[in-house]
Amino acid sequence: MQKITTFLTFKDQAEEALNFYTSLFPNSKIVDTRRWGDSGPGPKGSLMTATFEVEGQRFMVLNGGPSFTFSQGISLFVSCRDQAEVDELWDKLSVGGKPVACGWITDKFGVSWQIIPTALNDALGDPDPARAGRVMEAMMKMVKIDVATIERARQGRSA
Repeated sequence: MQKITTFLTFKDQAEEALNFYTSLFPNSKIVDTRRWGDSGPGPKGSLMTATFEVEGQRFMVLNGGPSFTFSQGISLFVSCRDQAEVDELWDKLSVGGKPVACGWITDKFGVSWQIIPTALNDALGDPDPARAGRVMEAMMKMVKIDVATIERARQGRSA
């Protein structure tokens, strides 16, 4: 069991979010669910808490009531192997969500995600400060990260 688990508290959409998140990633599963009983406070039979796993990382969700919302102060960072994975996740998270900037997107539940290709981290870590700087400048103009544009910036080539 992992020592620290991300715990996401929703107003009343935890079950919908749980099903959505496990549908996004092929290596995911619902580990367990707990439902409200007669003593509430949620409606009897509705989801209280659940645990799910994505790529070996455990998360928990809770239907906590109307006082719970999310902010960009915390986000789920997804390291993507290539542009195809970025595009697939971006397209799915965009439905009902809101693209922000620099690879950030807020999903339909208000949870912030960073959908970042490994090529971006590699390019930002380039030992040549001029190359890394061009990459940073290019990234700051993007909403969804585009690997080809990042590579052109790294090489000093324009669009």
